[in-house]
Amino acid sequence: MATNQKFNGFNVNRSLLVSGAVLTGFGAVLSLTGAAILAATLASAGRDWMQQLDTPPSERAARAVNQARAASLAGMEAWRSQGRASSN
Repeated sequence: MATNQKFNGFNVNRSLLVSGAVLTGFGAVLSLTGAAILAATLASAGRDWMQQLDTPPSERAARAVNQARAASLAGMEAWRSQGRASSN
């Protein structure tokens, strides 16, 4: 038997309200569980992928920084020599 409560002319079916709240809570728990499983699976796949790489990402990053530094110095040196050549 559904019990209706009246709040300032607003009829609320209490059993449906409780059922909706319970289902919403269950859905939230189920959603969080799914998100945790998804995150764990992606983290595991990422670790496996990193282990299969020939060179570690830190070494690749260091190499890229060194290349960028060398290119920057070469460009700066070319710019300086261009300035000296045009002033003569």
